Amino acid sequence: MSYASAVFSLHSFPLISDEYQWKGPFYFIQGADPQFGLIKSWAVGNTESGDDEWGEEIKLTEQAVQAINKLNPKPKFFVLCGDLIHGMPGVKAVFSGHYHRNAGGCYRGLEMVVSSAIGCQLGEDKHGLRVVLVTDEKIVHRYYSLDELSSQGLEKDMMDMLAKQN
Repeated sequence: MSYASAVFSLHSFPLISDEYQWKGPFYFIQGADPQFGLIKSWAVGNTESGDDEWGEEIKLTEQAVQAINKLNPKPKFFVLCGDLIHGMPGVKAVFSGHYHRNAGGCYRGLEMVVSSAIGCQLGEDKHGLRVVLVTDEKIVHRYYSLDELSSQGLEKDMMDMLAKQN
């Protein structure tokens, strides 16, 4: 199981329209610092390099996801905080949010992509999601408003690139 499939195999927790009203006790799970690359980096004693292997962190992250999925009752939600990666072997783009508007830039070949919010907008962007398509040659991403994504789906050129990979 890859890291991406481990993360995205978390059970989905339905959103209920009246979640803002107290319904009684609940719990959530908070995880921190999977920090891919740090274990090997520290094991070899070189925190500046040696962080090019993520195998152990991937196994631990999969174990965390599997443990959460086995819980009964299920947690209300799971939040992952802290450092997600330590080393960046082959990383071409970093995706983040929290700015509540679309932004980004490039520095020394590393693209920083900031996606606007599903919720409150602090700029002119519409409520939405970013779709990220990864091929052997490139990373293509587009921000879609929730209305666009639900009514039109992905654009044809993105669907064509996805079909080529399968």
